[in-house]
Amino acid sequence: MRALLSVSDKSGIVEFAKGLESLGWEIISTGGTYKRLSEAGIAVIEIDEVTKFPECFDGRVKTLNPYVHGGILYKRDSESHKQQAKELGLTGIDLVCVNLYPFKETIERTNDFSEIIENIDIGGPTMVRSSAKNFQDVLIVTTPDDYNMVLDAIRDKKDSLEFRRNLMIKAFEHTANYDIMIANYMNQRFNSGFGEYQFIAGKKVFQTRYGENPHQDGALYEFRNHFSRNFKQIKGEASFNNLTDINSALKIATSFGDANSVCIVKHGNPCGFAIKDTLIESYREALKCDPISAFGGVVAINGVVNRELAVEMNKIFLEVIIAGDFDPDAIEVFSKKKRIKLFSQNSKKLVKIKDEYDFKHIEGGFVYQNSDCICDNEVKNAHLKSNVEASPQQQRDLEIAWKVAGLTKSNCIVYIKNGAMVAIGMGMTSRVDAAECALKKAREVGLDVSGSAMASEAFFPFRDSIDIAAKAGVKAIIEPGGSIRDDEVIEASNEHGISLYFTTVRHFLH
Repeated sequence: MRALLSVSDKSGIVEFAKGLESLGWEIISTGGTYKRLSEAGIAVIEIDEVTKFPECFDGRVKTLNPYVHGGILYKRDSESHKQQAKELGLTGIDLVCVNLYPFKETIERTNDFSEIIENIDIGGPTMVRSSAKNFQDVLIVTTPDDYNMVLDAIRDKKDSLEFRRNLMIKAFEHTANYDIMIANYMNQRFNSGFGEYQFIAGKKVFQTRYGENPHQDGALYEFRNHFSRNFKQIKGEASFNNLTDINSALKIATSFGDANSVCIVKHGNPCGFAIKDTLIESYREALKCDPISAFGGVVAINGVVNRELAVEMNKIFLEVIIAGDFDPDAIEVFSKKKRIKLFSQNSKKLVKIKDEYDFKHIEGGFVYQNSDCICDNEVKNAHLKSNVEASPQQQRDLEIAWKVAGLTKSNCIVYIKNGAMVAIGMGMTSRVDAAECALKKAREVGLDVSGSAMASEAFFPFRDSIDIAAKAGVKAIIEPGGSIRDDEVIEASNEHGISLYFTTVRHFLH
């Protein structure tokens, strides 16, 4: 039996080769892999001896050869193939171990296009595809993670058709992801990221129990190991809906730097938010906004959960808590709650993951765009349109209101008072309805909105929302501006003595 080993990532390759050698396999290798195996004392055949042709063009051509691909591709159960292989002097290659040139690492390290081009693998993907096509006869190994599993299967004679088929699927996934990475990079570099085709590829992290509903299947896939690197499941298993809620809560909670922010989300929408001097104060104030909706909700804590905060949060049923981290005694507090799920990011504060692009499924396809960004200076650079300036506290509240509104489903109106959300209306078809519904809920839970700051993520088409805000005692408003009736909105603000700011930036979220 013959194995061809040619890898860019050489971790574990010596041990893998020794394992094959001990099982009586003959080893063929190329370039740096050949050198590494030779230095380790493994009896290895250099690829030139097989191809009867030297590596050339600075290594661009070494395995693109019929003695390699013929040895991989001929069907062992075909008499005509076996006869032709004999006539051509081809020896079978029964295992191929390949991982590809480090294109991803290269584009992350340099912008030198000539170096990037040289790190596009040609021979590797070709060998992987050849081996995968002939998986019934050839074992194809594309990751060091599988070395021990493959050795065990060979040793125990368990390299069944199903086993080989699973390796085949991994191999085609491997080359497909590699080609997608290259195509997307080229489009980003030369077509502003919007080429004739758009490819979206993610690696599976885990299967969820089901999708949005029990009759749907679901799973989490990640870009660039973001989830694996930044999330640790401490307790419980996240569902499909948990994950989308966690995403909403994280986006808001991480928008204020190191501030002690706490965001409570239910069904993808914030129902509580606050920034106070301590995390426990922030949580208590966030909960006041809508304690009924918070029941069974998802909470993002921008910091470390200690025992005191855990005890406070444990007073109601919360489905998920995502935090920078948890103290051991805080985890102990939650241990008796069977249904609660705890996620940590192994850091003092929550980590913001900044994907460059965003997409949404529509029937028959998807729409794709640059990710929206609510910049920290949008409120700072906003234009004062009224006769009255906001106070320093109102300015801070305006910033919170603006970011929460921009990260919540449109139409959205947010009211913030002294660093805490006191009312929110979201996902409404009418902006004035969003303003009124928010205030109605605030009255129901006994929250005083007077003196608050209000934000709208898009312009007010009429002055009616300003009049409603004035009646509730709102003192400062921020919005993008851009309506044909901006003058009426400004006039209404001046009539009521309200500070009004235009950011000139809209943040629809549909």
